[in-house]
Amino acid sequence: METKKNNIEFIPKFEKSFLLPRYWGAWLGVFAFAGIALTPPSFRDPLLGKLGRLVGRLAKSSRRRAQINLLYCFPEKSEYEREAIIDAMYASAPQAMVMMAELGLRDPQKILARVDWQGKAIIDEMQRNNEKVIFLVPHAWGVDIPAMLMASGGQKMAAMFHNQGNPVFDYVWNTVRRRLAGVCTRATMGFKPFIQSVRQGYWGYYLPDQDHGAEHSEFCGFLCHLQGHAAGDWPLNESMPRPRRTAVPGLRWQDASPDGAGAPADGRSAGR
Repeated sequence: METKKNNIEFIPKFEKSFLLPRYWGAWLGVFAFAGIALTPPSFRDPLLGKLGRLVGRLAKSSRRRAQINLLYCFPEKSEYEREAIIDAMYASAPQAMVMMAELGLRDPQKILARVDWQGKAIIDEMQRNNEKVIFLVPHAWGVDIPAMLMASGGQKMAAMFHNQGNPVFDYVWNTVRRRLAGVCTRATMGFKPFIQSVRQGYWGYYLPDQDHGAEHSEFCGFLCHLQGHAAGDWPLNESMPRPRRTAVPGLRWQDASPDGAGAPADGRSAGR
């Protein structure tokens, strides 16, 4: 479902098989999602927040993982406070997903009025200095939003992606990603195409999602711990340019106002 555009980039390709009856349910979901995304945030977000909280109460195993993570990240908080954070997290999940769909359907500039960037001065400074940058972005529901917003402002972005299990969802979502975020490469291709894009002037947007060991990892400060990993066959320590930054996407679900935060990495590298 993808065709090779050059040695770096892969672009989504529509297949006639997507119109087969077995994918009608997927298309129905896509159009329903798009319809919700076009409604006013003041209407949709309270409803989506309630739905997210309900799902969070039912998703026992997922909630248990969140409880363990928060225990390590916020040991100073009480169990009641951590449970409140988890409820807010699940409430923001459908809101962030719908907002990403809205970014794909509307002019992103019209959405910027609802965005509160924390650390925007850092991004502006890097742009003025024409720096080569790779963001190390912890996974979050709205993880694509900062890259989409930076790309909508004219910044060339490069990202790696994993294919979705459903080919229709994969086609739709990667089409949106490519339209807003610039160069997209498959994670299965490794780091070389990604690094090549950064060297050509694109800002890298990397989502560490695996533990490849201390010797092949770049660690950045995040809450009470150091996090961030790179694949062992293409170490960050040797190949990725500085400055490296952490970017933490978030969303205040009570008022549906998205946050984008960018902060410097602490510069410490594993094995040094």
